[in-house]
Amino acid sequence: MNVLIVEDDDGIAEALERVLERHGYQPHRVGTGTEALEWFEQAHLVLLDLGLPDLDGQEVCRRIRESSCVPVITLSGRTEELDRVMALHVGADDFVMKPFSHYELVARIQALLRRAARCVLHGSGPVRAGATPVISPAAPSNPAPARTTTATRPTAEQGQPGPGSLRAGSLEVDPRTRKVFLDGREVRITRKEFDLLLVLMEDPGSVLERQDLMSRVWDENWCGSSRTLDVHVGSLRSKLGSPAWIETVRGVGYRLTAPATAPA
Repeated sequence: MNVLIVEDDDGIAEALERVLERHGYQPHRVGTGTEALEWFEQAHLVLLDLGLPDLDGQEVCRRIRESSCVPVITLSGRTEELDRVMALHVGADDFVMKPFSHYELVARIQALLRRAARCVLHGSGPVRAGATPVISPAAPSNPAPARTTTATRPTAEQGQPGPGSLRAGSLEVDPRTRKVFLDGREVRITRKEFDLLLVLMEDPGSVLERQDLMSRVWDENWCGSSRTLDVHVGSLRSKLGSPAWIETVRGVGYRLTAPATAPA
């Protein structure tokens, strides 16, 4: 698998190349955000340093996420919690503090690639957001619960939810294309926001505990702050046009509810 290393420190980049090669990966190294934006479509995973000489790493991540769902792990010596939260908010899948253990980093890469492999948009190679997925015969199917399928639609029209989508009120989520529609209009959200919304949509009205959401959307071994969950919930509420879509159950977690009057 191809791993893009975006790192301007020669010592760190060379060490990462050696580690990745020992574990069977094919690394490609660039030293600027501009080069990263030229190369990321050829990668299965991106290791992205936040302190780049031309573009801030968060901006690079945001631009990658606009057109691709390739897994991104950000690397940084920044110690502020806000930096970690913001990196995740703009679309990073994981955040690793410098200095880091190479064993831990490889374990995080393997865990992230396993999760990406279960996504229908990730076949055997890199996939751009919105591209037609190539699914191998062994790929797991993701049938939607019978009570929420929209089987009356024989085909998925361009820009419209297709068969197997999940629905709650005027909100509809299509796991096949990873698109979200509200009142028939597409809502643009990040990869992690989609993963979070999909988990909530699988059982609308039920309360999901914070730890359960963190383990299902991020990782059961997630070591970062749980505040990232609150940040993503807040962003989803904003993009859906109303805080009423995701209700906070104090001391427990969140649940998805369809507002009595859905926002237009």
